[in-house]
Amino acid sequence: MIRLLLVDDQTIIRQGLANLLEAQPDLTVVGDAENGRQAVEQVAALYHTPRQPDVVLMDVRMPEIDGVAATRQICEDFPDVNILVLTTFDDDDYVQQAMRYGAKGYLLKQTPIVELAVAIRAVHQGYTHMGPGLFEKSFAAPCGFSSADVDMPPALAALSPREQEVLKLISSGLNNREIAQVLFISERTVRNHVTSILSQLQLRDRTQAALLASRVWSQSN
Repeated sequence: MIRLLLVDDQTIIRQGLANLLEAQPDLTVVGDAENGRQAVEQVAALYHTPRQPDVVLMDVRMPEIDGVAATRQICEDFPDVNILVLTTFDDDDYVQQAMRYGAKGYLLKQTPIVELAVAIRAVHQGYTHMGPGLFEKSFAAPCGFSSADVDMPPALAALSPREQEVLKLISSGLNNREIAQVLFISERTVRNHVTSILSQLQLRDRTQAALLASRVWSQSN
């Protein structure tokens, strides 16, 4: 059973999430909080008890202490508690900060409950999970897969947009399963993309691909 702590400043959202998530056979809600301060207090109080939360569903815009600050403190003090951020499209800066501080992923608040449950399970297992649409926004600036922005090797510029996404995630250290979850594709499809990338770039393995990609992106920063 995966134990959840729900954090949102709107009571109706917490109650709605609790009702929907409790209907999942492997999920249970052990607590809720209306701001970041309460979230940290709840995790501290439940830590090392049978009700210790495995995953915290964290809103970002809240009074007293926002979700970013709460994420940072929880990740520092309770590293085995995973955080999944629930956000809106205009929360980009908050989300990026939360991810830097240790959040394992993020989804839009209107994500269907089945998809949210899948993300919770992935985060619980230690994988990174990003919602569709949000991945592209998150990496749009640093990716810079454009010959106008970065002097890329011709073969790298010739990769398809999806292959470029896969290469970016390889350079970030993700394995095939994690890449599949981030991009919502199968592991077999990821393997096919990796094979194609290595062939086109004439590289021996994914380590060489990651090093090449890192050098190219470093030029754009």
